[in-house]
Amino acid sequence: MKFLIISGMSGAGKSRAMAVFEDLGFYCVDNMPVSLIPKFAELCMVTTDKYENVAIVTDVRGGGDKDFNELFSALDSIVNTGFDYSVLFLDASTDVLINRYKETRRKHPLDSMGIKEALDKERTILETVRDRADYIIDTTILTPSKLREHLINIFSVSGTVRAIVINVISFGFKYGIPIESDLLFDVRFLPNPFYDVNLKSKTGMEKDVRDYVFKSGKAEEFLRKLYNMIDFLIPQYIGEGKTSLVISIGCTGGKHRSVAIAEEVATYLKHQGYHTILNHRDYLRG
Repeated sequence: MKFLIISGMSGAGKSRAMAVFEDLGFYCVDNMPVSLIPKFAELCMVTTDKYENVAIVTDVRGGGDKDFNELFSALDSIVNTGFDYSVLFLDASTDVLINRYKETRRKHPLDSMGIKEALDKERTILETVRDRADYIIDTTILTPSKLREHLINIFSVSGTVRAIVINVISFGFKYGIPIESDLLFDVRFLPNPFYDVNLKSKTGMEKDVRDYVFKSGKAEEFLRKLYNMIDFLIPQYIGEGKTSLVISIGCTGGKHRSVAIAEEVATYLKHQGYHTILNHRDYLRG
């Protein structure tokens, strides 16, 4: 189990970080009181099937420096039971944090004396956490997409799983184009099993239908070109912060050609390490 404590300066990017960890499959909890974290950690240890990877945010909203000292003492005391944790601290320069607060017009949680003084006090309170941090990321000059890239590089649960979910949909044009499509491909140029009396009632998930669709060689050529395209596009989408992608593949009725091709595309994407969902929308119609 990965148990990650996220802390840092207000305005340094903790909320954005939490969104990234959710995309990476972590169970995320924001603004957990410091006093509850040890008990929550113990709960996670006995329910690892549900809490395999956990990320929690705790900061000045949930306790002072004394509370943080007690937190680490409590967590250290259960390390010898097999529990392990790491700490991520997000920081930024005071000038940049002040500007971010001006832009968002939000109130700092300690702001009863002015934003500069509040940030100085916050740094003092969080000194213990920063000293204990396993990872410190300074977001002063980082764009949101660069912060995301840093976090993915460090904390991806698996070296092969990419932080994007790809939904491959087969469909029939006669029933309408999926409105959620990001990329759409028309495979009505391929041989149509619908006109073979022995294949008409079957679907593209069956071998003899697949063989019929692929018999001309056009399907293999199409897939080679398609794979080259998506191999280029998907990293660009990830770099821009996109967390989900819908690839729709259509034929006339959504039962034969689109299903066979979607099966191949989904298998390819899974082999590339992407979390892939396959949905044959119309294959049971007609």
